Amino acid sequence: MAERDDLLLEWLNDDAGFFYRRGTLLDAGQSAYQAYEVWQTPQFGRLFRLDGCFMTSERDEFFYHENLIHVPAIAQAAPRRALVIGGGDGGSADELFKYPSMERVVLVELDAKVVEIARAHFDAVHHGALDDPRLELRVEDGLRYVREVAPASGERFDLIVLDLTDPVGPAEALYSPEFFRDCKALLAEGGALTLHIGAPVFQPERVRRLVDNLRAAFTRVSPYFLYIPLYGSLWGMASASDTLEPAALSAAEVDARIAQRGIGALRHYNGAVHCAQFALPNYLRELLA
Repeated sequence: MAERDDLLLEWLNDDAGFFYRRGTLLDAGQSAYQAYEVWQTPQFGRLFRLDGCFMTSERDEFFYHENLIHVPAIAQAAPRRALVIGGGDGGSADELFKYPSMERVVLVELDAKVVEIARAHFDAVHHGALDDPRLELRVEDGLRYVREVAPASGERFDLIVLDLTDPVGPAEALYSPEFFRDCKALLAEGGALTLHIGAPVFQPERVRRLVDNLRAAFTRVSPYFLYIPLYGSLWGMASASDTLEPAALSAAEVDARIAQRGIGALRHYNGAVHCAQFALPNYLRELLA
């Protein structure tokens, strides 16, 4: 992908993309798995890319992490154990630790370099969560952990978070119906899976396919959508469960639960936002029918 010297570009599909001004390169290289870059940018402050794709930034990470975590977690009575596959920047773990009931988070990140970069450059994303004593950090293959390691331990999770790169290349297997069913087997009663599913305007077939894959594994699949500035588009997420229905909560109930649980430092998520994200325009209803 050709880039102008002063711009960082990313394609959303073969015909559309977006760009931001680069700023200063702070770190770059090649890990065992992927190329990485850390930039100090005018728009987003510190910004992280993997294989030329925008991952997170210190100024807008809350759009992604707050909604990925809180939409399903607030619907649970008292989430105590969570599994994060990917998420080496620590942003998802940080949101999970806002719950007073949270006792344990297992974070399984394939690439140790991602965690190293987060510790060096992105305290504004993880806020120390990577060193929280309730966190078990495992540098290994998430697919193997879900299919072999976790079943052998007998542990069950209230929330499983797939905080992954896009469903292409090595990550594609982690978006399959088979993997979703493997995750489901690790859920406690009332548990849920949460993940991002892509840009419905620019990647409609991807969004449709991932929702279909979730429906092949779970009884209740709840897609929801929000604009994420760093990703340049309206973006999809989904909660999947056999029992949990986040969309059934009213705005007042969500706000009451946030207050009762003392969940602070929220910059995007609230009761009105929770409900609004499930309000689908007609083209999305047709896409996901």
